[in-house]
Amino acid sequence: MTVQLCVLLWARPGAGEALAAYEDKVLALLGDHDGRLLQRARTVGAEDGPDEIQLIEFASQAGYEGFTADPRRTSSAAEREAAIARADLHRVELVDQRPHPAPSAATP
Repeated sequence: MTVQLCVLLWARPGAGEALAAYEDKVLALLGDHDGRLLQRARTVGAEDGPDEIQLIEFASQAGYEGFTADPRRTSSAAEREAAIARADLHRVELVDQRPHPAPSAATP
């Protein structure tokens, strides 16, 4: 069964670059666990919202558990703690992945 996650991340004050560097490092491990990054975004101008939002998919629960237990990831706990103030993880189901048509131009 596929596992789809929405991850919301808040950086510690002044640690936005450290958060991005840490995430670059651990997200590179996804493929080793039948996972893939579907989308990664950073917020713009939101003072109280998360700094980064990720949509991640694993082919199975075992893949997800393997990722979370990967020693390359767990050995970076101090780096994660220094960069990330808060992380919210939500299991999600992606819907309507079809592109929406562009609005038609108004005719005079």
